[in-house]
Amino acid sequence: MSLNRVLRRGIAASAALTATAAACLLAPSTASAGAAAAELPPPHAGFDYQIGGAYAPPAGVEVVSRDRAAAPAPGLYNICYLNAFQVQPGAEGDWDADLLLRDASGDVVYDGDWGEAVLDIRTAGKRERIAAKVGGWIDGCADKGFQAVEPDNYDTFTRFPDLLTADQAKSYVALLSARAHEQGLAAAQKNTPQLAGERERTGLDFAVAEECGAYDECGDYTEAFGDDVLVIEYTDDGLRKACAGWGDRLSVVRRDVDVSPAGSSGYVRRTC
Repeated sequence: MSLNRVLRRGIAASAALTATAAACLLAPSTASAGAAAAELPPPHAGFDYQIGGAYAPPAGVEVVSRDRAAAPAPGLYNICYLNAFQVQPGAEGDWDADLLLRDASGDVVYDGDWGEAVLDIRTAGKRERIAAKVGGWIDGCADKGFQAVEPDNYDTFTRFPDLLTADQAKSYVALLSARAHEQGLAAAQKNTPQLAGERERTGLDFAVAEECGAYDECGDYTEAFGDDVLVIEYTDDGLRKACAGWGDRLSVVRRDVDVSPAGSSGYVRRTC
């Protein structure tokens, strides 16, 4: 089961740079040039974040994000969540050994917060091989009837700056967005506000932003993506700030940290 990256936001926030995308702006609700056929989520629509487990969407929800293993919600705009830059815990054997990032000692590098091996995107050849595998997942999302993909962990480079670079991340995510566009799917930028202004290079069409209210980052996304931003907050204070600043423009939802399915003890869902 895929979980959100909320515990990383402090790290990512410290690495964030002011977006420099004024020249790269596209009109709200308009996909990037390579995604002319891709439908974007309706802006300021009811949104639910269900990557921790699918359940019947609450009344008023028009857009839902679910893990790639789940089925899309009938009649809604569905986003397919992919762990694209790291490996699900215990799934290292599903990857060629040389595609796992290794340190100077030859040991596999793990994101310690989640126990996930990091993928090695440092060369064009490896990026292409990784993108081919993840591309199969993207094809599967299209076959199921999703309208968009959400490649997670775009910001992995911020946690391993001695091994990975932003340029490598941008080159790799551009391969994923191109594959999505080939399937008629839109591609979301997940977090990573410091790269929002690179959307013309990366081909990303809209943003899924965790805690941009709490960390005062929502404006970084709207500078690049207009109102095509879906916001997830994990605290009441974050929800309050997101709603006060952006609730009349963006889709905002407050979820519990484990994004628990409705009916479970930890389930929390609130909106503006």
